[in-house]
Amino acid sequence: MRVGCPKEIKNHEYRVGLTPGSVREYVAHGHEVLVETGAGAGIGADDNAYRAAGAHIAKTAEEVFTRSDMIVKVKEPQPHEWVQLRDSQILYTYLHLAPDPDQTKGLMASGVTAVAYETVTDERGGLPLLAPMSEVAGRLAIQAGATALQKAHGGRGVLLGGVPGVLPGKVAVIGGGVVGLHAARMAAGLGADVSIIDRSIPRLRQLDDIFGGRVHTRYSTVEALEEECFSADLIIGAVLIPGAAAPKLVSREMLSGMKKGAVLVDVAIDQGGCFETSHATTHADPTYEVDGIIHYCVANMPGAVPVTSAHALNNATLHYGLALANRGLKALADEPHLRNGLNIHRGRITNRAVAEALGYEVTEAKSALAA
Repeated sequence: MRVGCPKEIKNHEYRVGLTPGSVREYVAHGHEVLVETGAGAGIGADDNAYRAAGAHIAKTAEEVFTRSDMIVKVKEPQPHEWVQLRDSQILYTYLHLAPDPDQTKGLMASGVTAVAYETVTDERGGLPLLAPMSEVAGRLAIQAGATALQKAHGGRGVLLGGVPGVLPGKVAVIGGGVVGLHAARMAAGLGADVSIIDRSIPRLRQLDDIFGGRVHTRYSTVEALEEECFSADLIIGAVLIPGAAAPKLVSREMLSGMKKGAVLVDVAIDQGGCFETSHATTHADPTYEVDGIIHYCVANMPGAVPVTSAHALNNATLHYGLALANRGLKALADEPHLRNGLNIHRGRITNRAVAEALGYEVTEAKSALAA
């Protein structure tokens, strides 16, 4: 199979779908790899590094899309990318379709087979291709929030760790999954006063054990959310429903009860965000203010640290990518966890959460593949 990797074009997105190391693996399995010139510049991998790994270098993205059987990316295709896709291709990347009806229509019209990293599962029910970027985003959320809290950036002027004689900043983390765990770990490491809010009692017990009492855990109720948000300097939105739009847990009305200059970091923004007042921002212009509250809603947070995140992502995606390259659609038919990543196949939505979020009829993945 000819596997293509175009350069990412989303604002300040420096990651790359295939590192030179991943290219070597595809080539070792007998595949041809076509990489757009400059695709790896953001991670310090020039065209010569890709040539040494066995890749052919394409002069343009159009060449990659035209000549490849499978497209491997990081972020969802942009409008002038999805019109280049066709029904004989496999697209393998993050999609986050639930809050993005335009992209969904574009991919359906193209006829492409679209496999989303964020809905591939494993035998433990986890999301192995989302987890590494969730780890990065959770840790970055605290760095970004700490910066936004500085007075020069519009924040309250609070140092999360405090100093002797001055109380530390208070951090509320909504959601105790992978993002929440890593955000809490970073915040606690800085010396902040941290609370994690989640609706799973078993998960709260697990988090309590992990942190040994250094982090507060609370069961998620409206009252608990209000109390934690109203007292916090920094609030991290870390809620995920796989494939579906994120629930709006913090309303605009709640902003009036928060401290002026407090910061909201919405890590769920790829799925529409978990704050009512959230809208996607970019690394070029990451924050905005609503009712005196600073919002940080960058939709590709891990793109800020591409060397770390691109290698972590490739470590996770390579196994499944090779399965697709080796066996094509048969890999989706044979492997149920990989098949869970199938979101669109030849004009049909095959992920129930996406279909329900956008008002489409869902086609069961096995049936769509068989047809």
